[in-house]
Amino acid sequence: MRNLWIVSVLFLWLLPGTAAQAQTDTRYYDAGQPVLTDVWVNPAAGSDSADGLTAQTALATLSEAWNRIPQNEPLAQTGYRIRLMPGRYPPEAAPNYWEHRYGTYQHPIWIEAAEGAGTVFLPSINLFDSRFVYFINLTLDAGVDAFHCERCDHVLLRGDTIIGAAPDTYAAQETVKVNQSQNVFIEDSDISGAWNVVVDFVAVQGGHVQGNRIHSSGDWCMYFKGGSASIRVEGNILYDCGNGGFSAGQGTGFQFMLPPYIQYEAYDITFVNNIVHHTNGAGVGVQGGYNIRIAYNTFYHVGANSHVIEMTFGSRSCDGQPGDEGRERCAEYAAVGGWGNEAIADGENYVRIPSRHVYIYNNLILNPPGMQSQWQQMNLPGTFDNAALQTGAPNPVQVDEDLQIVGNLIWNGPSEHPLGVDAGTACQPDNPTCNETQLRANNRINAFAPALVDPENGNFRPADAAALAFAAFVPPFSNDDRPAGLQPLSDNMSELERDFDGQPRQPGGAVGAFGG
Repeated sequence: MRNLWIVSVLFLWLLPGTAAQAQTDTRYYDAGQPVLTDVWVNPAAGSDSADGLTAQTALATLSEAWNRIPQNEPLAQTGYRIRLMPGRYPPEAAPNYWEHRYGTYQHPIWIEAAEGAGTVFLPSINLFDSRFVYFINLTLDAGVDAFHCERCDHVLLRGDTIIGAAPDTYAAQETVKVNQSQNVFIEDSDISGAWNVVVDFVAVQGGHVQGNRIHSSGDWCMYFKGGSASIRVEGNILYDCGNGGFSAGQGTGFQFMLPPYIQYEAYDITFVNNIVHHTNGAGVGVQGGYNIRIAYNTFYHVGANSHVIEMTFGSRSCDGQPGDEGRERCAEYAAVGGWGNEAIADGENYVRIPSRHVYIYNNLILNPPGMQSQWQQMNLPGTFDNAALQTGAPNPVQVDEDLQIVGNLIWNGPSEHPLGVDAGTACQPDNPTCNETQLRANNRINAFAPALVDPENGNFRPADAAALAFAAFVPPFSNDDRPAGLQPLSDNMSELERDFDGQPRQPGGAVGAFGG
């Protein structure tokens, strides 16, 4: 991994979003025209005995500003905009726990740097049981896990710089961690530095991750797991991560999930128009996903450890936390059709979670000369039998039910580099949507090396887009066997009609992130 855990400006010019653009670009969260009361804070010249209503009568601490927002009741008359004057806000001047504040769409809670990005430096934020809270143009650089949100609804991070710590220090496990929440939006931010994962969503439903730089971790750059659902990931740059770029699904303690999302690890996730580069592991993966779309992304210098794409099982256990309550919740979920049990995992004694309806279309995967995945192009494990664990999950477990890998250009190693399909793997000859013949016929694998303008210096645009103009039609998500309790999915697929820059795509246009 390159030593780039600190905030990098190398790729800043590639990001499509700006604060002004976010007001009109449909890719971004629309905050509407809220009713707000300004509360000013000035750490250098304010006073907590002042009224805080003007810059001249500012409060001294962020804690006092937060305390002036009514708690445990929806805001009915006005929202609040906390306007932070430049400076570094020490932990003792900020809330220890940000909790029980219930903004609404018309009356949200808006915390912003009054003079723009790069002027306000905050300690870590731990937000709990709060709604419609927006964090705008702030820098969090506590040197530990920087932003945590649990049981939140409608949280917006926009234009923020969020820094954990260099992976090799083991000081920050996750830079941004969101648990059991709904409608989370992360936009135009730079998020970096974790020994584990930079952005980790567990049981999060609804939202998007749009136009960010997410980088510098020991494990994945980002994953969504634990029944996370209905999230769009678009126009981001992910880089310098150890185990991989992005994964839909992973492994979760059963008791941390939320009904009805208690079977698959991830549902209805779209990963489109992103750039992933310099990851030691796979550029992208699916681990226990249902309705996952990975389309029109550009991957560069990925997969050195083993492979460039992975389709593996999700994993599920009952971690037994917190104590008997956790195990009781596991048993409760299993009784209503969740995939798991109340047994504490021991070694191989954990539940494998299958994948279904995964569509990997029109991606560009390019490894430069002298760099290739160590073992194969893809990791596609064969079936596994969960029957002995009595978990309610399918038996046998498969990763290739309606798996479609079509229209991708892969340049990775010599022509004889193994595909990753053999007698013991997924995608056997009797699979109608994924088998070795289909994979070789419907993708261009080591057929030719596309040229990018200057990838080592951050320009991943194709030198000749016409040479990449063979994109296939991407199918919509399936509703045919939707898990019980989930609402039917309305899949408008509008994100496939534009490229990384927001420019319109043409049918049959270029593969990769740039095709407008």
